[in-house]
Amino acid sequence: MAEIIQQRIEDRIPELEQLERVGLFTKNEVKAMIKKATALEYKLHRVTICKEDFITYIQHEINVLELIKKRRSRIGYHFKREEIELTIMQRINNVFRRATAKWKDDVQLWLSHVAFCKKWNTKSRLSKVFSSMLAIHPDKPALWIMAAKFEMEDRNSSESARHLFLRALRFHPKSEKIYQEYLRMELMHAEKLRKQQQELEQAKVDLGEYEFSAEIMDARLAEIVYRDATEKIQGAEFVLSLLKIAEIFDFTKTLQDFIIQDLQSRYADDPLTWDYMAKRELEAGLGAEMGAVPSTAKGRATDIARREERCCLVYEEGLKSLNSEAMWSCYITFCLDRFKRKTNVQELKDKRQEKLLEALQRADESSLLQEPFYKKWLQVLVAAGDTESASRVAMAATKRFSQSVQTWSCSLQLLVQLGSADAGRLFQEALKHVNPKESLPLWLLQVEWSASSQSPEDTEALFQRGLSSPVPAVSMEMKEKYLDWSYRTGGYKKARKTFTSLHESRPFSKAFFTRMIQIEKEQELPKISNLRDYYERALREFGSIDNELWLSYIREELSPRGNPENCGKIHWRAMKSLEGQCVENFVSQYTLLQTGHI
Repeated sequence: MAEIIQQRIEDRIPELEQLERVGLFTKNEVKAMIKKATALEYKLHRVTICKEDFITYIQHEINVLELIKKRRSRIGYHFKREEIELTIMQRINNVFRRATAKWKDDVQLWLSHVAFCKKWNTKSRLSKVFSSMLAIHPDKPALWIMAAKFEMEDRNSSESARHLFLRALRFHPKSEKIYQEYLRMELMHAEKLRKQQQELEQAKVDLGEYEFSAEIMDARLAEIVYRDATEKIQGAEFVLSLLKIAEIFDFTKTLQDFIIQDLQSRYADDPLTWDYMAKRELEAGLGAEMGAVPSTAKGRATDIARREERCCLVYEEGLKSLNSEAMWSCYITFCLDRFKRKTNVQELKDKRQEKLLEALQRADESSLLQEPFYKKWLQVLVAAGDTESASRVAMAATKRFSQSVQTWSCSLQLLVQLGSADAGRLFQEALKHVNPKESLPLWLLQVEWSASSQSPEDTEALFQRGLSSPVPAVSMEMKEKYLDWSYRTGGYKKARKTFTSLHESRPFSKAFFTRMIQIEKEQELPKISNLRDYYERALREFGSIDNELWLSYIREELSPRGNPENCGKIHWRAMKSLEGQCVENFVSQYTLLQTGHI
């Protein structure tokens, strides 16, 4: 092993001599580099090799390259690159090759090699790296795409890129991403050829000796890619993704028309098709047919209104043949998007609102309105001041989605806000229908409503029902809310009475105890005996997992009303009770407390 390492170090001598001779490094720096390189080489030749050692070696060599680059710039010396930098880069590539041969499955290691080759412009080497990587990782489409993009963009080789995409499709015949990037590559290549031809024609150069394939330039090859892709992968969404790529290029009108025609013939029963066709009317609307864009705000608003009306007509046509929930969702989403757009023309705003409300109403009547749209509908009605319709829609939503906590919460919030007399009954109705494990938001909303609008007796009865809930999350939250409500309505005595009645009724939340501690501290003369009782009860429940509770107890004893002598006992108990990471956290926090840092 020593002979191999010695040979490797001797191989560096010409490169190091050059560095010293041209003034990039001093003699002492060269000696230090030899010493460091020897240590790194020994690590790479141990019996048990470690990936981190290879990474450290590579990073050291890259740092040397960066330093040489900076010093060349500083002294203005730009010669002997082959004898210096090229030698170092070859060494780094060899180490990368050894590492990737040993840890073939480490994709990040391969990508690090790729990044190095790109940064230091070793394109010929990079092609070999991609080839080796893809031979081991052919199952990763992203790597095929990365290699093809390199061939197309960095090496200017569309033929190599096309070959890589075709190979990738053998492994991934149904990869949407590969087909999308393949189509994009063909169109980019066509665009590049068209620009070259245009420049040559402008320069009046004879095109006879240049070959410009009409099939490529007219996007006919891209059309073949599209046909193959849509035969392998079905669905309007995929076709639309290819169409969006084609729309980026200004010479693909024929291809776009072909894709649209194919989309309409094959996926006429897909809502995405109708959604796309409708939205096209915004760009190909009446304003363009009139020959000019109107100059006044009202004229532009009128033109936009006509375009939007054309969009709506397409949606209506789609609903005749495809009256489904998904189709209505596309239509209403479009109406919502247009409604949210700002305009200073009230007439256009009113028209958008009218169209949106009409679509929501018709979808609801057909029982095809999705749940999230009811909330949007209520917001629009409330903003318009139509509280009567809002109440009606809220009731309809709860009937249609009677098991949805979100729908009940949204509807009940609105009905409470409007002061509905049916709110109390509806709260009870909601709790009957929804899953008890998900009912906490409804309990919290009902408690808030009862506390603000019902008698104390009714609210007390509601809390009692909540406390008896078999769902732990509900009963725990109700304890905390009940304690807080008791303090707000009856003062300290009522709060303490409530706490006493509940402090043996599990399950508990930490907030139940900390709220009572806070209430005690807010009194004019807090009693330390009461505080100790609250802390002890809290620690009985949470002492093994909450180091902050122990620290708070210690701080309480250190206060003027406490007894500092008890701190040692509390600390000893905490160390016995706490588990896992909580012990370390407690020790560090306690140390900071003793030194006065917290």
